[in-house]
Amino acid sequence: MKKYFFLFLFAFSLFSCTSDETTTYYLIRHAEKDRTDKTNRNPNLNDKGLERAKKWVEYFKNIDLDAVYSTKYNRTMQTATPTAENKKLEIINYNPRKMYDSIFQQNTKGKTVLVVGHSNTTPVFANKILGKKKYEWMKDNDNASLFIVTITEDKKTSKIEKVE
Repeated sequence: MKKYFFLFLFAFSLFSCTSDETTTYYLIRHAEKDRTDKTNRNPNLNDKGLERAKKWVEYFKNIDLDAVYSTKYNRTMQTATPTAENKKLEIINYNPRKMYDSIFQQNTKGKTVLVVGHSNTTPVFANKILGKKKYEWMKDNDNASLFIVTITEDKKTSKIEKVE
């Protein structure tokens, strides 16, 4: 009986070492920003944007996030904060010029991650993860698109959902 137990234990440990690890990225653009001052390069969210940031909390309530990333702009931080606070996670700032580099890949492998960016960085980030140009820049009034990119051992998939 001992032999079978050890054989089972060995087989189980071998199987668990070879199971594929899934990484899931949820990429969103910041919520609606205050556009009253055209010269302000770092505006806050407007009232509609603050409401949308709360809606993201509702969307992610049943998703176990391991990390929340955001650029350092007010609007992205304000979009990320309610979800990060709800999940008791610190927001990790990233440089959009160095998105999806080897350090980011290593730190997020096998995890479920929310990334908050901009209309020009969110689709580019998704494309970098996929390794091909699949998505164009977002329209300036699109604050509801959610890019979901999933990586398994041998496959990368993606889709866009609208979260109104």
